[in-house]
Amino acid sequence: MAEAPAQMPMDVASRRWVLASAALCLLPLLLQLPLRIGVLVGATGLVVSLSSWRRPLPGLLRLLVVVGVIGAVFLMAGFNVGRDTGCALLAAMIAAKPSETFSLRDGRSLVGFALFAPFATFLLDQGPLSLSLGLAAACLALLCLQRLSDLESGVLDAPGGMRAQWTGVGRLLLLGLPLALAAFWLFPRLGTPLWGIPDRALARPGLSDSMKPGEWIDLMGDDTPALRVKFFGSTPARSQMYWRGPVLWDFDGREWRQPDWARRLPPAAFSPGQARWEYEIAIEPTDRTLMVSLDLPLEAPVGSQLALDHSLFSARPLHSVSRWRMQSAPPARYQARLPPALRERALALPDGFNPRTLALARQWRREAGRDDAALVQRSLEWVRREFAYTLTTPLPGRHAVDEFLFDQKAGFCEHFSSAFVVLMRGAGIPARVVTGYTGGYYNRLGDYWLVRRNDAHAWAEVWLAGRGWVRVDPTAAVAPERIYDTLDDRTPGPDGFLGGIGGIGSASEVTDWLRRGWNDFVLGFDADRQSRLLRPLGIRQLQAGQMIGLFGVAACLALAWMTWLSLRGERQRDPVLRAWHRLGRRYARIGLAREPYEPAGAWAGRVAGERPDLGPALQELSQRFAEWRYAWGAGGTERDRDRKAARTQLVRALRSHRPQRRRDPGEHR
Repeated sequence: MAEAPAQMPMDVASRRWVLASAALCLLPLLLQLPLRIGVLVGATGLVVSLSSWRRPLPGLLRLLVVVGVIGAVFLMAGFNVGRDTGCALLAAMIAAKPSETFSLRDGRSLVGFALFAPFATFLLDQGPLSLSLGLAAACLALLCLQRLSDLESGVLDAPGGMRAQWTGVGRLLLLGLPLALAAFWLFPRLGTPLWGIPDRALARPGLSDSMKPGEWIDLMGDDTPALRVKFFGSTPARSQMYWRGPVLWDFDGREWRQPDWARRLPPAAFSPGQARWEYEIAIEPTDRTLMVSLDLPLEAPVGSQLALDHSLFSARPLHSVSRWRMQSAPPARYQARLPPALRERALALPDGFNPRTLALARQWRREAGRDDAALVQRSLEWVRREFAYTLTTPLPGRHAVDEFLFDQKAGFCEHFSSAFVVLMRGAGIPARVVTGYTGGYYNRLGDYWLVRRNDAHAWAEVWLAGRGWVRVDPTAAVAPERIYDTLDDRTPGPDGFLGGIGGIGSASEVTDWLRRGWNDFVLGFDADRQSRLLRPLGIRQLQAGQMIGLFGVAACLALAWMTWLSLRGERQRDPVLRAWHRLGRRYARIGLAREPYEPAGAWAGRVAGERPDLGPALQELSQRFAEWRYAWGAGGTERDRDRKAARTQLVRALRSHRPQRRRDPGEHR
């Protein structure tokens, strides 16, 4: 008995195609998962594929592999369930699937299942690399499915096979491209989504609402973009670019935190200075509501909220690139009157921590009297005279500030800002820690400023009578000759490893400019921009009904294109099918055409009833065609040779059969 087509075993080459397709589908997803999880899943897929190359793994061993890799994923994710954990579990199941992939049905199942991986990637990243790898994976998967279909049909080794497979995949892409473009540009987009997607179990790197020893070293080693800024009009000096983020009030002796109550209070009043800066800021996804702005924002843009201390929050988590138009100004006076409750919070220190620092603060207070500004200046001079800047610092003990100020006297912004605020509070000066970014890199190609995550910075604000809150950056007070180990020492120069490109900028500058263009024209194509799509043609704004009508017209045109291309490509490359269809057309010319719903045997029987002289020959051919088409299975080399010989003989028989029109005049009665 012939094997069922679905149970036909794959040859070695076809199995390689299937595994390669699954690997390429997995690749973009693995690149977006945390490194440890990505390496684990990739190694699992490789080991499973190699160990099951000749025969399926035993069922118990397959179960242990699946349970083991799923357990490891949950362990690495801290047993948190979220978007990235779900994507990692999907990748793990795909990686374990090759252990039982040997038949045609198994191969199609693995390829179809693996196609979910590129789509899952877009839940984590929508960048051009993810899209390019996803498109490549989809093309290879289509090519693999075409190969499996040819293997089942027995035409895998037909002349021009690979070229014909690529042609078929290209035709499929041409079929779907117009409809895909119409859906992207014209399908009505909602201003706000109907539903959300689960939060990530593992947080993205970036600013948070807390700061504790050792956390910032990883953030300051991350050179990925945090935000991009386009100024309209005047631009502040780079040394004045302080991008304000969370403001930290509460200190427990080790960790600084941003309190919830500050967010519930209206922003404190401030008198802006003469300078005004108008800009658009594009913030990279963080999955948090924390935002940054140039110090200080005049008001909150639509969709965001200013807290009491002028930290900025969005109404929804920033799951994708977001753009905000803002105005900022340096404060001339900022909250000149400090309410007693806020003063108390800005002076609070935990009991039992940093006794040497508090003793020094009290001594300086006695010596300075009521001159708070002199006390602040004395602290900065001490930093400039005795302290050094370095990223190589040990984790502190219980009295972290004492160890930094009196023993190590070296650290980075995390240490300087925390110690300075504790010292000020100990001396009776209200103070708080401000986190954010500082500086930026000007991109000449796009005329914008790029701020990376390793530009993260922490500084201090102290409250001085008559002036209110005043920014003080103790890290900047370190003498240049005492800066020992910086990020610039650990990273390439401004031109990167590749140097400049044709004098137009560094390789990283060109790359980031291209990424910004992708963000603007693809990821930034939202409902508002879609409604203004036809503004160059004089239509100021498209209404929802007009958008639906345009999409309907474009979809009809795309479907017409798909129909025309499908009919144009109806010619089969299978020589047996081509010969069979030509035979059908010859019978149609004498009035005995096969109806679309008629099987081959039923058609031959009807012809035998009407033309006994043609019936036996056609019945024999139809039987041979049905056996060749549906009864032949795959097998070894001998069976493949028999199948090719049968195909050649059948093609010759179909081509040589020429039905003649009946000469009897009664035919036309």
